[in-house]
Amino acid sequence: MKKTNPEYKKILTDIEYRVTREAATERPFSGKYWDHWDKGRYNCVCCETPLFLSDTKFDAGCGWPSYNQAEEESAIKEIKDVSHGMIRTEVRCANCDAHLGHVFDDGPNPTGLRYCINSASLSFEPSSNAKPTNES
Repeated sequence: MKKTNPEYKKILTDIEYRVTREAATERPFSGKYWDHWDKGRYNCVCCETPLFLSDTKFDAGCGWPSYNQAEEESAIKEIKDVSHGMIRTEVRCANCDAHLGHVFDDGPNPTGLRYCINSASLSFEPSSNAKPTNES
């Protein structure tokens, strides 16, 4: 079930709302998941659609969480973005149309893609059988 923007405004933080519903971008190195390496799944913060697995996350050095592939291609939709004097490919949640970030073709093998995603657009679901990497 899709929500209205006023409904999203009630359940999301200010930065989550601005990023997902207004296509804002969080500052680099400021989001909670840019340097997060626990095992699990990253879901859409608005609708909990599964988006990325931790196994596809890599350190791109850009300050945002980066993944080389979506868990399911059908979970992501791509839109040509010509804002800010650039030509980029915006990525959105295919289920609720939340702005997630952008995808670039400078990622690692095997896909060569770098999904550069705002932490504010994500929630994290830890693997039930994996210990967080910050534990000994």
